[in-house]
Amino acid sequence: MSSQGFQQTQKQTQSLVLAPQLRNSLKILQAPAVELRTSILEELHANPLLEELPIESISVEEHSDSLKDNEREANEELDFNSEDYSVLDKMNEDMREYYAQENTGQSQSAEDDERRNYFMDSLTEGISLQQHLISQAELTDCSDKERKALLYLIGSLDDNGYLTESLSNIALTTHIPYGTVLSAGETLKSFDPAGIGTEDMKDCLATQLEIRGRGDTLAAKILREHFDLLVRRRVLELKRKTRASPEDIHDAIQEISTLEPAPGKRFSPDSNSVIEPDVTVYQDEYDAWHVMLNSDYIPRLRISNTYKEMLAKGTLSKQEKDFIIERMRSGKFLINSIEQRQNTIERITREILKFQNDFFEVGIAKLRPLTMNTIAETVGVHETTVSRAIANKYIRTPHGVFAFKYFFTPGYKTGKGESVSNKTIKDMISQIIDEEKQAKPFSDQSIVDQLKAKDIKIARRTVAKYREELGILPTNLRRRYD
Repeated sequence: MSSQGFQQTQKQTQSLVLAPQLRNSLKILQAPAVELRTSILEELHANPLLEELPIESISVEEHSDSLKDNEREANEELDFNSEDYSVLDKMNEDMREYYAQENTGQSQSAEDDERRNYFMDSLTEGISLQQHLISQAELTDCSDKERKALLYLIGSLDDNGYLTESLSNIALTTHIPYGTVLSAGETLKSFDPAGIGTEDMKDCLATQLEIRGRGDTLAAKILREHFDLLVRRRVLELKRKTRASPEDIHDAIQEISTLEPAPGKRFSPDSNSVIEPDVTVYQDEYDAWHVMLNSDYIPRLRISNTYKEMLAKGTLSKQEKDFIIERMRSGKFLINSIEQRQNTIERITREILKFQNDFFEVGIAKLRPLTMNTIAETVGVHETTVSRAIANKYIRTPHGVFAFKYFFTPGYKTGKGESVSNKTIKDMISQIIDEEKQAKPFSDQSIVDQLKAKDIKIARRTVAKYREELGILPTNLRRRYD
């Protein structure tokens, strides 16, 4: 009979743990301009020390100077460590080291590269807000009319999860009794996520407090009666209006900051969305190329002077001072993360412009093969940083609006040693088929021969694959007789 017992062993493992600040930086880096604005506005509502500068209120030069003065003063007051603003740089170093150790001694085959590129280019498909709510509606015990009203309400929600129409208008449009629509509205508000189906942010946040059983708190009173003061972060006026202590006001604001102002945002958006390019590449009258970031949707932020003055007076309690210092640190990190995001996207775009200059000059026919690793090495960041920076973002060019990922593509070598992108080859196949005679369309082998005449050697099965990806029918189905 074998003996059993415990044995102690020691082994070394490596893991990558992301701090909350790093996760926020990655979220900011990955978000397109329009979505980034929503995230920034959420932080504005949650952080009373942040202020948004109106576009017309200050010139670019003055804004730049004010940011420098603001950062210098805040650094002096809070004695910030430089490490607070080097998180992304450290992430690049950590991830370089992590992947270097992970890949040590492993050779890369063409198949490995293809899998790796597929992984880098893949995007997960999440469930939409409407799908999530409809699945709950199907399990709800209600009448057919109420379910019909419920489905119409779900279809009337915007990306934030707010109703875009009033209940009375919905009742008139659907010819469903107003009482039934009202009941369906209350049912929808009980669905997950909390705050869904409300009219606006104020109603959304107040509803979430009620669901938590906190409808009678100071936070709920501030939301219901003094929402405008809350949005403008007027703590002193809130103190006077509510007759609450500064400590209680800050606690209430802290509780409100834990709520979700846009409950629908965590679900995948409707794919039929309006595309707003994050970058524009254009050529001036002197034939020089320029890169211009789209900053129209990104609020310009600064730390409020009011709170810095409160710190300087030295009349705050330790808890109040700690609260302001923590919020100031958070606000400064957000401002730096936004700036780093913009710098990273601009640097990546300039490298794409440099590498794909022939594309910008001529068009798709001159698109060259390019990998994210090539750009990453040039910019000085990790490949995953490039992947996040270009995710869901678009670039406006003289030839149209393209996703950033469009410029990263594998390719082939021509007989002359030149590199040709697979997108260029697809475009060539499309042009060949456009010029064929309908009574005698080209076969896949004929297309292979025509490409070979242009020093591009690819297999017939590759032509068939690209043709299918282009949505072009096979030869026998393209043939037309007069």
